[in-house]
Amino acid sequence: MSRSNSVAPRTFGPTIVLAGLLAGVARIGINLWYSILVLSRAPRATPPRIGGGATIAVVVTIAAIVASMFLLEPAASDWARQLPTWVTEPADEITNFGLSGRFLYPLGFIILLLSALIGPWLPAVTQGVLMALVARFGFLFIAIGLPSLFDTIVKRLIGRARPYIGPRDNPFVYKPFVWSPEYASMPSGHATTAAAAAIAIGAIWPRSRIVMWAYALIIMFSRVVINVHHPSDVIAGGLVGVVGALMVRRWFAARGLVFFADDLRPYPGPSWRRLKTAARQIVSRTTAPAA
Repeated sequence: MSRSNSVAPRTFGPTIVLAGLLAGVARIGINLWYSILVLSRAPRATPPRIGGGATIAVVVTIAAIVASMFLLEPAASDWARQLPTWVTEPADEITNFGLSGRFLYPLGFIILLLSALIGPWLPAVTQGVLMALVARFGFLFIAIGLPSLFDTIVKRLIGRARPYIGPRDNPFVYKPFVWSPEYASMPSGHATTAAAAAIAIGAIWPRSRIVMWAYALIIMFSRVVINVHHPSDVIAGGLVGVVGALMVRRWFAARGLVFFADDLRPYPGPSWRRLKTAARQIVSRTTAPAA
């Protein structure tokens, strides 16, 4: 007695796999292009004016940078050189958490994954949930990445020597435009990344601000401890990160993305119930047997 199945078994040959990959890449490209168009659209509202308090804070920070150059830097460099290895070695490990890639690589992967999942076969509510997540992770990526990119370029144009280069008592050694890591001290890239991350993550999840600023200050301090930056470098990097992330938030808010334009509060994120429902629908669509 012979047996036959009414549905042929599903096979995954190289052609099907390749076609799936190409379709996924196409979806990523289309969805990212749509995100760029939305991000570059004309403003829909006007965020609050930048107050005098913010201007004063920037001026005070710049004054602190200049004062540090003249009053603090030689002593700080000598202090860092005399620290024992049981202090500098842990600081050298901790400081790596200020690398921009620690944020940008995971954020970029999440954005690409979400972009690959969004498609017309999903219910409209699920597509909305995924697009809201793309907007939020996209804000984090740009708010951290853009100030870090600006810092990477500017610090090499300024060409300030790191503390371990040149005379100990002379923090004013510069070689502009040399594009050398030894002469890329100001502003500190790690400080820029840490401050931008504190502002960006704190803007979306306000309850995380204390933890994020503790993280940022530890990263900034570690750069001085291991003697690769002057104190003014980390202050300048923090200023770049804060201002850059805040300007990106205003850009998103003006276009009705992630934040309310009137007070820059974050939009409520998708609830856990909607996230779980979206996850179940995505799994059911991707694992459904072929007809």
